[in-house]
Amino acid sequence: MVPLLALTAVGLVNVPPVWSAVSRWRHERLVNSMPYKTTHGFWQTIELPKEVRLNAIHAALLPSGRILLIAGSGNKIDQFKAGTFKTVVFDPATGAATLVPTPTDLFCSGHTFLPDGKLLVAGGTLRYEVLEPEVTHAGGSMTVKNESPDGPRSFPKGTVFVAANGLRYTAGDAFTVPSATKTVRGKGKVTVTAGATTVWVDAAGGGDRYATSTRGQYRIEGLPPGADQRNLYGLAEKITMAKQDYQGRKETYEFDPVTERYQRVADMHEKRWYPTLTGLSDGSVLAVSGLDGAGQVVDGSQNEIYDPATKKWTVRKDLNRYFPTYPTLFQTAEPGVLFYTGSNSGYGPEDKGRDPGLWDLSDNSFRPVPGIRAADQLETSMSAWAGPVQNQTVMVVGGGGVGESRKSTRRIDLVDLTEREPRFRPGPDLPEGTRYPNLVTLPDDTTLITNGARDYRGRGATDNHIARIYHPDTNTLAEAADPAVGRNYHSAALLLPDGRVLTVGSDPLYADRKNTISGSFEQRLEVYTPPYLYRGERPAITEGPAAVGYGRQATFATSAPADIASVRLIRPSAATHMLNVDQRSVGVNFTRQAQGITVTVPAERTLLPPGPYMLFAIDRSGVPSIARWVTVS
Repeated sequence: MVPLLALTAVGLVNVPPVWSAVSRWRHERLVNSMPYKTTHGFWQTIELPKEVRLNAIHAALLPSGRILLIAGSGNKIDQFKAGTFKTVVFDPATGAATLVPTPTDLFCSGHTFLPDGKLLVAGGTLRYEVLEPEVTHAGGSMTVKNESPDGPRSFPKGTVFVAANGLRYTAGDAFTVPSATKTVRGKGKVTVTAGATTVWVDAAGGGDRYATSTRGQYRIEGLPPGADQRNLYGLAEKITMAKQDYQGRKETYEFDPVTERYQRVADMHEKRWYPTLTGLSDGSVLAVSGLDGAGQVVDGSQNEIYDPATKKWTVRKDLNRYFPTYPTLFQTAEPGVLFYTGSNSGYGPEDKGRDPGLWDLSDNSFRPVPGIRAADQLETSMSAWAGPVQNQTVMVVGGGGVGESRKSTRRIDLVDLTEREPRFRPGPDLPEGTRYPNLVTLPDDTTLITNGARDYRGRGATDNHIARIYHPDTNTLAEAADPAVGRNYHSAALLLPDGRVLTVGSDPLYADRKNTISGSFEQRLEVYTPPYLYRGERPAITEGPAAVGYGRQATFATSAPADIASVRLIRPSAATHMLNVDQRSVGVNFTRQAQGITVTVPAERTLLPPGPYMLFAIDRSGVPSIARWVTVS
């Protein structure tokens, strides 16, 4: 392990360069004063040792209390080509950071926690985007057919397809073609339906002569003559010199918080880049959306479910629902019903799959939820439960126009899903238009809203450098201390077991107001200490069980039981790209005992899907204990 090199107090927050040294000194003195911290909280920066710094695209709080930071190739094509993929486990309690072997490029994968506390990580980057002026080799999708019912056939990356004119094209990834299926119809008639899969191919040589817009059949090089050559072949509609989008992977891993290693499990059936993985109430996981192996948004017919018992995926054709990439989907209190908030991270047409609504998995019906303001600016917004999940109130914060639009909104809109006809209603507005906000649910039922930018990827030096705390009881915003580090695209934030908040990442396009200097990825971390940790001694949970069943009671020894005002079970976060579908706080009924408290865990799996939770005891001043880890199962 590598010791932490620097934990530096931040004083210069939003300080214009024209300020005098005296003004800077006064400002630093103000933000470091106890009265200011008690009202606004306090930020600190963390700079990891050089050898373990990374572009933290993904951040997850492990049940060990350590933080998993995943870069993969970190949005750096040179790292991708070199096969240099990074993962770091960071301990916020000690400052230690450790590099972890990363099996493939998990950049822009999806993730969620499983009932046993492992983090499921699926998808990632198979290929980087190539803009049209830079395309040197024609490429396109090849549909590979198998007309033999004798079994599937697998082929390696680099398999060659030969056109009728002799031009050669190579497969960009390994692939398996399912066997053909036989269907017996009346009077002994048998229909054979060829098995099929799709793989991206690149021209073996450069230039326009390899491009074609004519549908054609392609021979697979290396197959023996006879039945194999007749039954196995490729079909392509077109192969062009057009822009080539990012392409997704289908590999899936479980990250073990004990061994701190990735473990390979069954692949997804569909390749995905920017997918959402949502944990369901039975412990299974639903995967939707993402860019496929040809750079197209996965169509809804390929939604699939992971079973943690068998460690395999099953395609659910009955759950045919299209979403833009990284859609926010929450498990609601109603069994089998998910809420799509409309928040997403980009790819997909502006007129398809953008409207919020309730998706019933029992019959694949979708009920739109109206009323959201700036409906054309849900891209790059973030959503979270407002207060305990029992309230079934969801907030949608900020966002911007589709793609590289300059639009951004100050909107905070809320919806109560318990209403007979749910409808969004306005909340308090943010002080500035905000794309890429980070939302973190705190133990006292408030929500920290921090970071973001007014323009696409912070263009024009538009990072906001502001933070606010939303109070659901009064539907108001309170000022928080300003973060020193600006964060926009590729940033994340999560709650720590000690009640503080960690923020990571930021990937601006430019480093200056005139957009003339290329931006660099922000590798510093920042920790926010909320005001409640400056209000005196915090309560302590000293003993208690490590696991509790649904609807069961458990007793925990605490300091000053008479002062405990509330208890919360908070699910650990797995965050990326304004997406954190794991985050939820569950209110817990309790009674006070002479030496502690007895809690009653809710019986509804829809409120708290099985898995690890942080148990916080909060006193009458709103000060939370350090969390005790509890598995709900």
